[in-house]
Amino acid sequence: MYILAFETSCDDTSVALFQDTTCIALSTRTQIEHEITWGVVPEVAARLHANAIFPCIEDVVRDAGIWLDWIDYIACTKQPGLLPSLLTGMTVAKTLANSLDKPLIWVDHIEWHIFANLLERSESEIPFPSIVLTVSGGHNELYIWKSLFDMEKIWETLDDAAWEAFDKVAKMLGCWFPGGPIIAKLAQSETTGYEWLFPIVTLEKDSLNFSFSWLKTAVKREVDKKIYSDSKIAFEFEEAVIRTLVKKLFLAAEKHNIKTICLAGWVSANKKLKDCISHEAEKRGMQFISPKKPVYSQDNAAMIGIRAYYGIVSGRVDN
Repeated sequence: MYILAFETSCDDTSVALFQDTTCIALSTRTQIEHEITWGVVPEVAARLHANAIFPCIEDVVRDAGIWLDWIDYIACTKQPGLLPSLLTGMTVAKTLANSLDKPLIWVDHIEWHIFANLLERSESEIPFPSIVLTVSGGHNELYIWKSLFDMEKIWETLDDAAWEAFDKVAKMLGCWFPGGPIIAKLAQSETTGYEWLFPIVTLEKDSLNFSFSWLKTAVKREVDKKIYSDSKIAFEFEEAVIRTLVKKLFLAAEKHNIKTICLAGWVSANKKLKDCISHEAEKRGMQFISPKKPVYSQDNAAMIGIRAYYGIVSGRVDN
């Protein structure tokens, strides 16, 4: 079975080609133009998707060594995301499906971030139930992953998601967009220890909700004081975010008596976050699972393809 998958929910144009559960070709083009505007401009993103999507299709077909008419299914992100960006991918996917007379499958953006944990893994390697922390562009949520297609959202962010906070703090420090990898790299250069410049806010007792707006305000105060170096502020900020995420994640696992932890979304590529979760899980005798490769944490069509595959074989698809 060949599946052609599209992802254009924000500012990465991505196309993947699957043969059953194996991603045999993947092409992703990132829109660096948004560095100039310190963030994604939807209309600009849509125009850039339109320019990049056909070269991406050509890449995967050439790399896989197949013809388009060999494809059995076409899959595409439908929601959530930036509407102009989504419409670009959806229009191309629908047009291609109609011209090739192939079934078209719509996939939910957050759900496929979770399914990224199945890339290069078998279904049997994911113990259910699991607690899943999703940390992507505009989303910070906790799910109970009860079975392959049964996910219950239990808590979410009240304001900014962690990735948004990374972007905004990077801007305060005069760094380029996107903020996540830049802050992580800047923090690595800091040699002093953790001084709790930014205390962890847990909200009301035992709450699993996330809030990072207070953290942005605290960072802004320290930046304006000009007492600490940029690397120190980046280090303290990253530590505060990670400690908050880890605390909430394991509190959720404890509350629901679940022994498996999963991570998904852009920030799941953060090595320090993964190391902290892995260390805590080991101490508690729990299993920790995260995407096999950093590229699978980002917005890419491989996650669309793997979700589509399991949906097809299980009869759980949205046409």
